[in-house]
Amino acid sequence: MTESTVVHLLRHGEVHNPQGLLYGRLPGYHLSENGRSMAEMVAKALAGRDIVALYSSPLERAQETATPLSKTLELPIQTDARLIEADNVFEGLAVGGMFRAPANYRHLWNPARPSWGEPYVDIVKRMRPVIDDARAKARGHEVVLVSHQLPIWIIRLAAEGRRLAHDPRRRQCALASLTSFTFEGDRLTSVGYSEPAGALIKPPKLLKSAKRR
Repeated sequence: MTESTVVHLLRHGEVHNPQGLLYGRLPGYHLSENGRSMAEMVAKALAGRDIVALYSSPLERAQETATPLSKTLELPIQTDARLIEADNVFEGLAVGGMFRAPANYRHLWNPARPSWGEPYVDIVKRMRPVIDDARAKARGHEVVLVSHQLPIWIIRLAAEGRRLAHDPRRRQCALASLTSFTFEGDRLTSVGYSEPAGALIKPPKLLKSAKRR
């Protein structure tokens, strides 16, 4: 009988970022109070599941998201650099204005690659092996990998045979969400998605209208 294995890709929870910067791989960005609550809610949702291993990106927000799950499941957090956030030349800039500054135009020539960050194909090249390694070690059981929105979304697109170039506004990968790959033996049979901390997700803030002169 073919063994069923489930690889859960868990996006980190909400980050404390009052300045609204694109933090990317920058150090020092931790979960907000709400983000910590998200992590606790995910841990409760996964308690009792047949999870035998827990891996995480090295960034603080991912490690902090993994911590409640580590305590609940009594599993060590195994750090894997392949789960890290995608590289981006706009790190440290305000999200609202980075595409409007003329000095940044030289990075915007090819959104399909994308030209401003780690190529999508390179994200697939690092995410696919870490999923395969985790699946092999957890064969017949479940495993959780804590990562970031773009890497999770890109490997999902690749797994489903969809084109990697996409509209970032249409990603189905909310804070503290689970993208779950189910394998029968070595064959991917389904991709599931859930938001165990969905009740804590805040609606995006609208940009303030320009003041009238």
